[in-house]
Amino acid sequence: MGEKGEAFVTLTTNDAYVLGSLVLAESLRRVGTKRRLVVMITNEISETLKHNLHTVFDDVHVVDLLSSEDFKNLQLLGRPDLHVTFTKLHCWNLTQYSKCVFLDADTLVIQNVDDMFEREEFSAAPDSGWPDCFNSGVFVFKPNVDTYKSLLQFAATQGTFDGGDQGLLNRYFNTWPTNDIKTHLPFTYNVVSRPFYSYPSGLKAFKQNIKIVHFIGADKPWQHPYNYSSGVVTPLPDSRHDAEFLQYWWNIFIDSVQPTLNPSAEGLIGRLAALSVDNPVDSSIMPLEEIQNLDVKLKKNCEEGR
Repeated sequence: MGEKGEAFVTLTTNDAYVLGSLVLAESLRRVGTKRRLVVMITNEISETLKHNLHTVFDDVHVVDLLSSEDFKNLQLLGRPDLHVTFTKLHCWNLTQYSKCVFLDADTLVIQNVDDMFEREEFSAAPDSGWPDCFNSGVFVFKPNVDTYKSLLQFAATQGTFDGGDQGLLNRYFNTWPTNDIKTHLPFTYNVVSRPFYSYPSGLKAFKQNIKIVHFIGADKPWQHPYNYSSGVVTPLPDSRHDAEFLQYWWNIFIDSVQPTLNPSAEGLIGRLAALSVDNPVDSSIMPLEEIQNLDVKLKKNCEEGR
């Protein structure tokens, strides 16, 4: 099941993101990775989906929620849900592995990226919004409990400039922009799926080189309408996700993940599990109230120390 010393790691804090992590794991296997696949989860994950994760991942680790509680800065991003991304810091506690690559659950691996393990901590790709910062959706790190404790202390004293883990990690690993170009992953290792400004021409020119796609933004692939009969996903009207990348995600989901879901599940999971020849159209995204309820529940658990 891969080399014990090295692993790809992801995180999911709710059932919706389990869908992303399952597709991510399948995408890694399809490109022939030799490393172990690890997922960190919180107790918010339903028992049925925990079973799915144990089936697909080599190791499943239950971790406590960590919240930035910095809702003021998160409002600037329009993403209050990102307060739970501090939970990502638990990856430095995975000391049974010598080196890891962290991948957000809304990423998709297009080509083999095992060469990332040749990089050192802290290696990451430039953020498309502010290239002198790295994007924390993909990075190489070395698990170390001392680093974890240091990050928590840094968070308590210095905080985060964006309310989430990216602002914190950029402040902590603050020599990344200037210290060593070897820690700069090519942008093809973390390509944003939402083109803007000069982005479309670059996307066209270098698309064959893309290794990892990142579905940043509030709407995720699993929220877009899909027709089971035609096998086609329809991008949401206000979404700028590349249609080809969305289709790639859905092809993997329908082929390898959707058949394993429990049709009796509630909400989004049940609706997606019910897709079939007789019930071919999923015409609605995850309702806004479902997303808000998930966030309220996570925030409450953080406040209660759960």
